[in-house]
Amino acid sequence: MGQGRSALENLELSGSNIRDDRSIERQDKRMKVLLTGAEGYIGVRMGHYLLERGHDVTGIDSGFHRVGWLYNTDERRPAMLTKDTRDIQLDDLRGYEAVVHLAEVSNDPVGELNGDVTYKINHEGSLRLAKLAKEAGVERFVHMSSCSVYGASGERPSKEGDPVGGLTAYAKCKVLIEQEVSPLADDNFSPTFMRNATAYGASPRQRFDLVVNDLAASAYLYKEIRMASDGTPWRPFVHILDISHAVACTLEAPRDVIHNEIFNVGNDRSNYQVRQIAEIIGSLIPGCELIFGDSSADKRNYRADFTKIHEQLPGFECAWDVERGAKELIEIFDRIGFDEEMYRFRGHTRIKQIKHLIDTGQIDDDFFWR
Repeated sequence: MGQGRSALENLELSGSNIRDDRSIERQDKRMKVLLTGAEGYIGVRMGHYLLERGHDVTGIDSGFHRVGWLYNTDERRPAMLTKDTRDIQLDDLRGYEAVVHLAEVSNDPVGELNGDVTYKINHEGSLRLAKLAKEAGVERFVHMSSCSVYGASGERPSKEGDPVGGLTAYAKCKVLIEQEVSPLADDNFSPTFMRNATAYGASPRQRFDLVVNDLAASAYLYKEIRMASDGTPWRPFVHILDISHAVACTLEAPRDVIHNEIFNVGNDRSNYQVRQIAEIIGSLIPGCELIFGDSSADKRNYRADFTKIHEQLPGFECAWDVERGAKELIEIFDRIGFDEEMYRFRGHTRIKQIKHLIDTGQIDDDFFWR
């Protein structure tokens, strides 16, 4: 970063383009990176971010969610290979120095739709990929884990060494991968596990099945945020560009810093009760009404401690908070004439799109293209 400038000062809202200048600081260590899930919600922006950092990035993606394109951008995208990660072979991985693995069944509702397939993709498939990467001579394997592994963690924020207790198939698979890929670490293979907080923020391949994004869209369209719960559960949140920055820092850090390590990704200021998220977003929309329900049936209630990543990972800091992320979304909504049809479109909600592909016979019961 420029001397004396904070991460927030490196962010700029300019017209309709939102820049994060951390991405354009070229690094001495250029890595050849395979980014799985590169056409997804996070992957579309992460690919550009890593390219701007000077890395040589190739993307791979099954293409399930290509239809969910909300807005155009001039951000660069890596060269793409359309392939299910379960079909990746050893030769596909040769020559890469790092694999960044995003491509899994992407949230709890899809995970619960078919628990067996979730385990086949998120557990067996990811473990197979890590083993192949090691055999191919890949030096670093960065796995996108989740703070959801903490489940219902009690009163204090959870640290990386605390017991885990994922409540869903999605979270349980994250735990299994951490436990089973970690023993693969040796002098030539360095896995790193990024326990991301709940993601939010604008992406060309937008998702509205994430709390911040969904509440921002509802407030914008209806001037109302209506919640079935009382909004009291705690959850940590992190912007997708801060996740991208964490991955870049992991690729660029000395090996001993990231070797077989787990990092909670976010910052301590971004632990919120869900009702606080509603209040922040509601304050940005004149006349927005907030309606809360009874206590939540959602048992997920956790905060995360982000001390380790800030103290140990060189160059990492978060540049975004929920208010800034919501403003980013609102600016894009204004620019594209955002309407209810866009909001409700199946391509922006993972469970709707997967059900559509199954119902129309485009993918089989194991989530392979027919």
